[in-house]
Amino acid sequence: MDWSLYAYFLFPAILLWIFGGVAVLLKGKLKTLAPYSFMLGTILILMFAIGLWINFGRPPMRTMGETRLWYSIYISIAGLFVYWRWQYGWMLTYSAAMATVFSLLVFFIPDIQNKNLMPALQSPWFVPHVSVYIVSYALMAVAVIMAIGGLIKLKKHGELSDDYLERTDRVVYVGLGFLIMGLVMGALWAKEVWASYWSWDPKETWAFVTCVFYLLYIHLRKSYPKLIKFSLILVIVAFISLLITWKGVNYLPSAKASMHTYTQD
Repeated sequence: MDWSLYAYFLFPAILLWIFGGVAVLLKGKLKTLAPYSFMLGTILILMFAIGLWINFGRPPMRTMGETRLWYSIYISIAGLFVYWRWQYGWMLTYSAAMATVFSLLVFFIPDIQNKNLMPALQSPWFVPHVSVYIVSYALMAVAVIMAIGGLIKLKKHGELSDDYLERTDRVVYVGLGFLIMGLVMGALWAKEVWASYWSWDPKETWAFVTCVFYLLYIHLRKSYPKLIKFSLILVIVAFISLLITWKGVNYLPSAKASMHTYTQD
């Protein structure tokens, strides 16, 4: 399996995602078929990613293009989970759109995806560290959409059900758990490679800041439950911080001395 075959998996998967994302908003048999169509699209892209892994002899998580591929997989899995757990049809539609966008970005901006792993990445920590971070990003993308949806409902109706808030909380809790796992794994990995758990590298610093924002959200929800609007806005701010951590730090002047510059290669 190589990138020349990507289109044969991508476009059928997109059609299945789009069908699932649209059908879930309808009624009758089409709505029943929606999650299965959506899941089949995800399986197709996952099969391609696994095929790349086998062909490359390394996990295809080296470049930004490769991480976008995995993000499309994990965001679709997260959307499917939220739909089956809480029956939020719009979440399946959102996940279909996001998975389509990120998988198309891989197609039109392929990056250089056949590189061998540099020595620092040839570690047992590589796959779990990157995987838990991508899962957390997918979950926090779900959380930010729920926060935006909550703000819209709050503006229209002047209130928000406790049930909706609790579901948003749960997604943030799980997403933050994965974020912290990624942070800890990264620290252990850094100790193995660079003999130091923490160096205040720009990406490390922004990862820490992102965790602080989400912890602040949890603190507000527990200690000041009436500050609903501010708490939901904080989820949006935290997600912006997460995006800066993922990609934005590469454009900072300080990134030139970063130990994470391999993500730009």
